[in-house]
Amino acid sequence: MRVDLVTIVVDDYDPAIAFFVEALGFDLVDDSPSLTNDGRPKRWVVVRPPGGETGILLARADGAHQAAVVGNQIAGRVGFCLRVDDFDAAHARMTAAGVEFVTVPRTEPYGRIAVFTDIAGNRWDLLGPA
Repeated sequence: MRVDLVTIVVDDYDPAIAFFVEALGFDLVDDSPSLTNDGRPKRWVVVRPPGGETGILLARADGAHQAAVVGNQIAGRVGFCLRVDDFDAAHARMTAAGVEFVTVPRTEPYGRIAVFTDIAGNRWDLLGPA
């Protein structure tokens, strides 16, 4: 058993794909036409860190209720963690790509950490070895 996908609700597909692929360095695994449960067109968009097993389903907000949670899916908490082997290189590359870090890097017992926001405003931990 494994977690295959987690969903992040976004405003629109293409800017979200660009953020995850270009700024974070993820792979675009799938971008296929699909249908909502009631038959309206949508896209099935999955991104995944290179070599990772769990992907992220980028779901465009459908209606006011879903639009209200864009960027606040975890009620302002850090909800996602991106583990990297070379913290300093990843932090520098992401900063150069325009990723907004909301904390400065620090060292904790579990490793190097800095909090950043994704294109929707959700908070992530960038985690690396101590």
